[in-house]
Amino acid sequence: MWKYDMSLLKGDLFGGVTAAVVALPLALAFGVTAGLGPIAGLYGAIAVGFFAAIFGGTPSQVSGPTGPMTVVMGAVVAQYADSLETAFTIVFLGGAIQVLFGLARVGRYVSYTPYSVISGFMSGIGVIIILIQMLPFIGAPEAAGGPTGAVFALPEALGHVNMHALIIAAVSLAIMVFWPRRLAALLPAPLAALVVGTLLSLSVLTGAPVIGDVPTGLPPLHMPSVTWQTLSQVIQPAFVLALLGTIDSLLTSLVADSITRSHHNSNRELIGQGIGNMAAG
Repeated sequence: MWKYDMSLLKGDLFGGVTAAVVALPLALAFGVTAGLGPIAGLYGAIAVGFFAAIFGGTPSQVSGPTGPMTVVMGAVVAQYADSLETAFTIVFLGGAIQVLFGLARVGRYVSYTPYSVISGFMSGIGVIIILIQMLPFIGAPEAAGGPTGAVFALPEALGHVNMHALIIAAVSLAIMVFWPRRLAALLPAPLAALVVGTLLSLSVLTGAPVIGDVPTGLPPLHMPSVTWQTLSQVIQPAFVLALLGTIDSLLTSLVADSITRSHHNSNRELIGQGIGNMAAG
């Protein structure tokens, strides 16, 4: 029977609070980037983080929305903008496929993925995020069409730059890049950027666009409705989402192993991540 070492409680509580504080601004930002709003990112972080911690196989890993998953989810939302229920059904099915991957013991094969493929993939994701965020960086409304639409809308947007938004974005970016490492243990860079940017927006640079009201409480739970007709439409993007989530989470688990000198259970981690994504969907 598993027993918890109470001597670890203090460190675990501090680590949990620190992880939650760091994850908050990232979850809000990823929710906006995905086109679902900040509250969706927050709910996703809660669901994935909770269930992956219970059922997952990497004890030192804190799960939540990530850049690669956000980009793919943004494409799904753009494709099914008229039916968000279909988009969330894709997330649910993607999680179910991840669970099947775990049961089929697919996790062990991820370690054979060439590093050059992962490097190119992650670099491409980074470029896409930069392109999508160019318009919000200068205070312009987001354009339809993903990164391509943002590039085409940029020349016109440059003629109407919101200087308040530009200054806040530049200051936040500078904090993220140049925040002293010795202060990161007390105040992580993402949280520092969030606090400083918010204070600037509330006190001096009040003309910058804001996220708006964030609903309180948890959303009502409901099972997605899947018919044979919708299944044929959503199975392909759900499989892509599951495959990407599998690679993303297990590569992170490998990094966690190298830091903690432990060894994760890849198949159990896939099951935990899948259950978390099903709950988020």
